[in-house]
Amino acid sequence: MNWYEKLKQYFPIEEMKSKKHMELLLKDRGDIYHKDEGPYHVMMYVETDTFIFIDYLYVSKEARGKGLGRKLIQKLKERNKPIILEVEPLDYEDSDTEKRLRFYKREGFKHATSIGYTRKSLATDEENTLEILYWSPEDEDEESIFEKMKHTYENIHTYKDKELYGKSYQNTEEVLSFNEDSKKDSMVDEV
Repeated sequence: MNWYEKLKQYFPIEEMKSKKHMELLLKDRGDIYHKDEGPYHVMMYVETDTFIFIDYLYVSKEARGKGLGRKLIQKLKERNKPIILEVEPLDYEDSDTEKRLRFYKREGFKHATSIGYTRKSLATDEENTLEILYWSPEDEDEESIFEKMKHTYENIHTYKDKELYGKSYQNTEEVLSFNEDSKKDSMVDEV
């Protein structure tokens, strides 16, 4: 099974980029968009001068609980830049969401309580809300994380979207919001 099939089996359709989209990013944006692949994992990520964004992290069932995910995250942490990612909100019907949140909490990731992220899926035409998690070596503030998320959305998620999907994703302002006064409970802390 190729790297894309592994991701497609694990991630919900509304979160998946097309294979063509990812291949274009690897080709056209190969300076910042990367694939780290092994027999038991696939990690797609963005690395800029100032941050890392994990687009997809898949660890096969056979390798889960054996420290592979931790090693992959540790390798990124050694670059000493903030690491940002999107995760599905906690769903008590789906034990994977709880395990995922617990894993990132153990790895020192925080829930960005002031950042809202909801976009309409081009695949399903339904709204999809994700949580933003981040790890920062210098205890970066959420406003800075928000700016990095905007950069990722505009340069990675919507890259050539009209050409690839026949229609465009929503504008950044419609998808990402920042609320300094957010009193939203941190779902990572609850897990």
